[in-house]
Amino acid sequence: MECQPIIEVKDLYVNFYTYAGIVKAIDGVSFKICRGETYCLVGETGCGKSVTARSLTRLVPPPGRIEKGVILYYPEPGGKPINIMELSEEELRKIRGSEISYVFQDPNTSLDPLYTIGYQIAETMHAHGTVASIKEGIRKAVHILKMVLMPDPETRVKNYPHELSGGMKQRAVIGTSLSNNPKLLIADEPTTALDATVQDQIMDLLRKLRRDRNLTILLITHNMGLVAEMCDRVAVMYAGRIVEEADVYELFNNPLHPYTKALLRAVPNPLKRVEKLESIPGTVPNLIYPPPGCRFHPRCPMVMEICREKRPPEINVKPGHRVACWLYAEKRGE
Repeated sequence: MECQPIIEVKDLYVNFYTYAGIVKAIDGVSFKICRGETYCLVGETGCGKSVTARSLTRLVPPPGRIEKGVILYYPEPGGKPINIMELSEEELRKIRGSEISYVFQDPNTSLDPLYTIGYQIAETMHAHGTVASIKEGIRKAVHILKMVLMPDPETRVKNYPHELSGGMKQRAVIGTSLSNNPKLLIADEPTTALDATVQDQIMDLLRKLRRDRNLTILLITHNMGLVAEMCDRVAVMYAGRIVEEADVYELFNNPLHPYTKALLRAVPNPLKRVEKLESIPGTVPNLIYPPPGCRFHPRCPMVMEICREKRPPEINVKPGHRVACWLYAEKRGE
């Protein structure tokens, strides 16, 4: 099936200017999200997943700055793209929270403790012209809370954030994000602060919303089990670069990059008896002074001399499966 892109990112670079030095957070990232799919960015903490997601609507906080790159947003299938990098702040506000919406990691930081849940959902709709008044928005907020399976929505709409459990807060945040019928929902580790049962409920909710609304989802996680369960295509990030991208079945059955293989070995397999899970030696590098060549080479068990010197090219191993690793470039004589 041909991919109709909703977002296309080309050669994205993001730096953070700190007192310690320049953090090279995103280093030449390119990818495409197809309309109607769940696309996943996966990797360890500190690999640049959240910064990439925030860059899609230029939400990178100071002292961060998008140095260069093209971010194309396609409002309609097959239509003319909008270059996010060329929009004014006022034009961007019409897209943020309306056509492209976010669910951030911690619902406590996304909800204002001084206002009720109903008011916050209504305010979001009123700001984008979805409703004519806050009063009308609060009435619609009840239906939105029902849609996200909030228990007793007529009561919860009057509650303040501190009166809700973690799972209820996350449902309220998802409801707020969906209140303006977005085309793309960016879910940045939406289950991090939740227990396993509530995590499962939230993921079921996102699957249902995607199916019912033909929603496109960008899911950010470091949970490989969640990737297998939720995603259509996966991009593996390491130290600000995409090292591998493939269909989810292809990635799990035929991982190519040593980092992808290491991530999968660190996940329990219910079909095998494992005495001890493997860990990846070392840590994510300091991106003020990133290692030369392949950024994974200090931790890679298959490192070669060229890995220490030159950045590996992206190799299309087969249609839809690309990897940035000298192992495969060497095989192709590049």
